[in-house]
Amino acid sequence: MIHMKKQLLFLFAEKFGGEELPRAFFAGGRVNLIGEHTDYNGGHVFPCALTMGTWCLLRLRRDRQLRFFSANFSERGILYGSLDELAYAKKAGWSNYCAGMLWTMAQRGIFIPLGFDMLVWGNIPSGAGLSSSASLEMAMGEALRQVYGLEFSNTTMALLGQQTENDFIGLCCGIMDQFAIAMGRKNCGIYLDTSSLSYRYCPVELGEYGILIMNTMKRRELAGSKYNERRSQCEHALQQLQQKLSIRTLGELDEVSFEANCTLITDPAERRRARHAVYENRRTMAAVEALEHRNLPAFGALMDESHRSLRDEYEVSCPELDTLVEAARSQKGVLGARMTGGGFGGCAIALVCRNRMEQVIRSVQETYTNTIGHGAEFYPASVGGGPREIFFESAENKIH
Repeated sequence: MIHMKKQLLFLFAEKFGGEELPRAFFAGGRVNLIGEHTDYNGGHVFPCALTMGTWCLLRLRRDRQLRFFSANFSERGILYGSLDELAYAKKAGWSNYCAGMLWTMAQRGIFIPLGFDMLVWGNIPSGAGLSSSASLEMAMGEALRQVYGLEFSNTTMALLGQQTENDFIGLCCGIMDQFAIAMGRKNCGIYLDTSSLSYRYCPVELGEYGILIMNTMKRRELAGSKYNERRSQCEHALQQLQQKLSIRTLGELDEVSFEANCTLITDPAERRRARHAVYENRRTMAAVEALEHRNLPAFGALMDESHRSLRDEYEVSCPELDTLVEAARSQKGVLGARMTGGGFGGCAIALVCRNRMEQVIRSVQETYTNTIGHGAEFYPASVGGGPREIFFESAENKIH
């Protein structure tokens, strides 16, 4: 960690010059343990923040200009902007998320008087479905809040990130990713009702088991995928159900009431999408109850059910994800496995006995490589806390 801090400080000085030190901030990624594609359907989700995430170094300027540099995309060089000209630009790449946060703040009347230089670096695999974009938004939100002395809550910061994605980037995402990161608590999952934003923390106490994240290495691009299409299908299904039922969201239905009224949804594909949203919401509620009662086999079985529904009803899985899940599920010491995130690539997770972790990784890697033709990546996960400032010790503060 100390070596990494020094490297980032030196890189900041190399790119932006000057003797005044930047301030540094961190926000984790997130993994959703269960509750997929329920957040924009008024249902429950159960994500947690990760210890892998995004570092953001920021230093104020004396004008209103903006300079951005990413150590992950160093080939793009320094990207330039202005607080007075905040607009989406394809050529701006990753920095659109930064401009978008500033634009969203301006829309909400949050005034940023001076520009800044900003360097970011993250260890979340891009496009893996672990919310690298939301991590960047929350790291930047925390930096802006503290550096400019802004007064808004972590919940508001999450809403700023969601609006950035919806209105600036053009992705109709729900609130889960930003909320899970902004409200993260070490060793706890967040049981969130997305219709009201009411939530409670649930300790992720897995005993001899651990969470294994499995990356297909198939990059997923949500804005270019069928994510927005799925949301539209659910909205249309809801409208048809509302012809008879007094409901605001699909999350208000249980399985019995849905099956009694599902013929109101005339399109078979839309009916399947709505069925997943209703059943996944109930699975999430049951999974949290199982975890609170330390019933890990029940939690694992609900993970398996979740994946089958995402594959067959919501149709957002892919051969790579299915191969990882099936290979993991066949291993001794694995209680459950499912895809996580938006789908069409990205990651899956498994609940694995810790003393079998290395063997499970080797076996799943072999099966996956033989089936798909290239390897996967594996990350035993640790549950992290929320966004925060990272302080450099005085001995590290000298840039030579």
